[in-house]
Amino acid sequence: MRRSMSLAAALTAAAGALALFSPSAQAAGGAVAPSVPPTSAAGTAATGPTCWFGACFDYVYGRQHTDTAGASIRMDVADPQVNPAQTGEHSLQELSLQDTAQQSTVEVGWTVDPELNGDSAPHLFVYHWVDGQTSCYNGCGFVPVSKTITAGMPLKAGRKADFAIRDIGGDWWILYNHTKVGYFPGSLWSGTYKRAQVVTAFGEVAENETDSPSCTDMGNGRQGSDQHASSIRDFRLYDATDKPLLTVTASSPQYYGYGKAKRNSFRLGGPGTGAC
Repeated sequence: MRRSMSLAAALTAAAGALALFSPSAQAAGGAVAPSVPPTSAAGTAATGPTCWFGACFDYVYGRQHTDTAGASIRMDVADPQVNPAQTGEHSLQELSLQDTAQQSTVEVGWTVDPELNGDSAPHLFVYHWVDGQTSCYNGCGFVPVSKTITAGMPLKAGRKADFAIRDIGGDWWILYNHTKVGYFPGSLWSGTYKRAQVVTAFGEVAENETDSPSCTDMGNGRQGSDQHASSIRDFRLYDATDKPLLTVTASSPQYYGYGKAKRNSFRLGGPGTGAC
């Protein structure tokens, strides 16, 4: 009987651990939610795509475990091709800040998502998670403050832009090119999430589970080893005792890779399986 109880406890714990890192693929509004690489995929070894509930995610990411009140990066904005024959696919680059358990999350970046945006252009986006639960793009409590830079607006491909997330007065503020776009009030987390312990800068391809691996591009479609590939650079931390030190990983390097990885920058991208 004691052995049986122990097995049940182990199964319960395993199920809890899976739930901790298992996002629902669908965000409010129907588009596939941006999904930060889980801790289980950390390290430098290729792990293959992470699949949850009908969607698979491939990543090239740089991560640092620290304690900080914010972070910023400078990224290339690109217009990757997203497989037009599939639903539930997108390609994005972003910065995310999370708590230790990766249950509280704030995200900012650009995304090419025809279902979300109605076109194939890159758009600025913001997103957040509370207790590991999805919300919605560019809303669900987000408070806009700028009349000229708005969450969801189209961006011009081929340019570089600065993206930042900072805790200011207990709220998580989003900045684009050093301009305040808006903020997620700390009350969304009942005031419990004021500092981040997991900082990740990454490229992500969301693939329909029936289309993995996909022809959807990451970045500008060039492999990260190419000197002309998209880049994430100028990684900074705010109010942290640690210096920036990214560990860079590719989940499926045969399709999406990285190059020239340094403590605060790396190149990333790839064509997936080739032209769609």
